[in-house]
Amino acid sequence: MGKESQHLFIDFEFTMPEQKGRPKGFFPEIIEVGIVVARNYKVIDTFSSYVRPQHFPTLTNRCKTFLSIEQQSVDSGITLQELADLFKNHCKNYETTVVTWGNMDMKVLRQNCQKARIPFTFKGEQVDLSMEYKKFFGDRNQTGLWKAVEAYGKKGTGTHHRALDDAMTTYNIFKLVEKDKSYLSSPAKTTIGDRIDLSKVLNKFA
Repeated sequence: MGKESQHLFIDFEFTMPEQKGRPKGFFPEIIEVGIVVARNYKVIDTFSSYVRPQHFPTLTNRCKTFLSIEQQSVDSGITLQELADLFKNHCKNYETTVVTWGNMDMKVLRQNCQKARIPFTFKGEQVDLSMEYKKFFGDRNQTGLWKAVEAYGKKGTGTHHRALDDAMTTYNIFKLVEKDKSYLSSPAKTTIGDRIDLSKVLNKFA
C-alpha cells in the first residue's frame, strides 16, 4: 500500500543586502519560514518560525524595513539544521508535493543547506504555482502572489511578506486554480434541452 499524499505550501523570507544588486560573496539566507500542511485539500497543520542566518547574521536596514523583521526576532529563531529536520519529518511518512509561489524558495533552501553542509534529501514533486497560474491564464508575465489572489476577487491572508500568511495565501490560490481546472476537465453534461429547441417541438404539436 502506497503512502498517503499531502501538499506542503511553503514560503520563506530571506536576508537582503543594503543596496539592490548582489554584493560580492552575498547570498540570501532564510530568516522566516511558514508551512501549511494540507491533505485532501484541507489544512491539517501549520508552522511558523524565524530562522537564524549563519553567514550574514546581522540584518541590513533595508531587510528590516522591507520585511518588518527585528534583529532580535531572528536571533531567537530556529537554526537551519532544525528547519531541515522539520522539513524532513513533515515529508517522511507521506508522498509530498511542495507548492511555492515562484522558484526561489526551494532554490534558496537547497543553497543554504549546501553552504552549511546539511544534506538536502527531499525527493518529492515541486510545483511553482506562479508558473502554473501564468500558463493557466495565459499571462505573459509572472504575477505577484497578492495580485493573483486579488484577480480572483479575494484578499491575501494576513500581512504580505509574512511567511505563514503568504504560505496560506498560496494554499488559497492553489484551491481556486484547481477548482477552475476541474471545471475545464469536466464540462457539464449536455441535456436534451440543450441539443433540441424544445419550443419549436412543442409548437408543432400545439
